[in-house]
Amino acid sequence: MTLVGDAPIVVPEVARAHPVNRRTDRWWLQPALTVVVLTGFVVYSTWSAFTPHGYYAGHVGADYRDYLSPLYSPCITDHCGRGVSWRLVGWWPFSAALLMLPFPLAFRATCYYYRKAYYRSFWLSPPACAVPDGHRSYTGEVRFPLILQNVHRYAFYLAVPFPVILAWEAVKGLRFGGGWGLGLGGVILFVNAILLFGYTWGCHAGRHLCGGHLDAFSKGPARYWVWRRVSWLNAHHMGFAWVSLIWVAWTDGYVRLVAAGVFHDPRFF
Repeated sequence: MTLVGDAPIVVPEVARAHPVNRRTDRWWLQPALTVVVLTGFVVYSTWSAFTPHGYYAGHVGADYRDYLSPLYSPCITDHCGRGVSWRLVGWWPFSAALLMLPFPLAFRATCYYYRKAYYRSFWLSPPACAVPDGHRSYTGEVRFPLILQNVHRYAFYLAVPFPVILAWEAVKGLRFGGGWGLGLGGVILFVNAILLFGYTWGCHAGRHLCGGHLDAFSKGPARYWVWRRVSWLNAHHMGFAWVSLIWVAWTDGYVRLVAAGVFHDPRFF
């Protein structure tokens, strides 16, 4: 029995056990868009990871620069360009992306925000507020494969170095044959590193790392200062999650287009 104003309304047990969706708005639009974007990213990144050519754009002469796709960064094999390869693993015969992609992908796949996104869109659990769940039972994240979500904090520690590495790769892209300069590709690489930094440190695990285990912030003023900044990133975590995801794919595509000679990378100075 529930109350609406002062009048009691009896809700039949059948209605509680089998709720009916009476929403008339376009509640399905957000989960459908999530399916399209996430599926598109998975398909594109998989294609890129298994296409071990064209992910590095470097030219000899006055226009020399080093643009490396973020999906292949850091490149620790001998297969990349001379200015971007770290040459730590010379025996690896497959795509260099397969050595690095598992770490940021594990971080994204177990991210608290992305869990909400793909639980609602792919598993319909539930697809939207006030919409019946697509499953009659829920076991939580205590069984395989969802129990793997508990590695998120450790995946965060593995993902922390990547924005720094990507920023360093962007700095390498400022080197031209006649000295230092800036091309459109360099701007794209720097924006990519900034967005990934905002997404990574906006994570709940990053916020806990900065401000957790403190009974009083007055005992750790430096940590409190950092925690306040990270909390701002955390408040915008959803935006950073989507924009950084799309920008990573765009950056990889831009580098590939320049490497293929589809168009010339414009230089600003």
